[in-house]
Amino acid sequence: MRHQRAGLHLSRTSAHRKALFSNLVSALFTYERIRTTDAKAKETRRIAERTITWARRVGDVLVKAPEKRTQEESARVVHAVRMARRVVRDRTAVVKLFDEIGPRFLARHGGYTRIVKIGQRPGDAAPMSLLELVPDANATREKPVVDVEAGSEKGAEGKATKKKAAPKAAAAGKSEKAAPKAKAAPASKGRESKPKATKPKAK
Repeated sequence: MRHQRAGLHLSRTSAHRKALFSNLVSALFTYERIRTTDAKAKETRRIAERTITWARRVGDVLVKAPEKRTQEESARVVHAVRMARRVVRDRTAVVKLFDEIGPRFLARHGGYTRIVKIGQRPGDAAPMSLLELVPDANATREKPVVDVEAGSEKGAEGKATKKKAAPKAAAAGKSEKAAPKAKAAPASKGRESKPKATKPKAK
């Protein structure tokens, strides 16, 4: 029986499992939408929401300028950042968590993320899901989807986005015409005759 043993093992060691969920939570905070399996999404959601709560609790303090905070408020922020850093090892993701995500959910007590099932993975038919932060009512721009299984960035519809190649300038193409190749000197038939060494005459 697994009494008081919360969390999934996912057939991984504890160190591998902690690193996996740390990377998933960091990707979620960075891109605000990731694509992964159902099992990983459900476990990542549990960890991510607890981490967001640390930033939300000090959201009223983060609104103030650092020089206007009291000593107690500064200590609260430092403690919250240290607790979040226990899960999120990426410094950029932690900065975004406390600068953007925490104040965004200041009036929301829980339920910061949602899971959307998107079918099965073609290779092994594993059930896949989108794990994303609940968007703001004022947000209109769609966030790209990051496929953490394949390591690629996709659009809102799940299709991979490709970078468009810069078009070549027409003027440059016309001006840079292939220069006529210089005609090579005709190769002489046979071996080249070398000058014979002359022997000094005996006196």
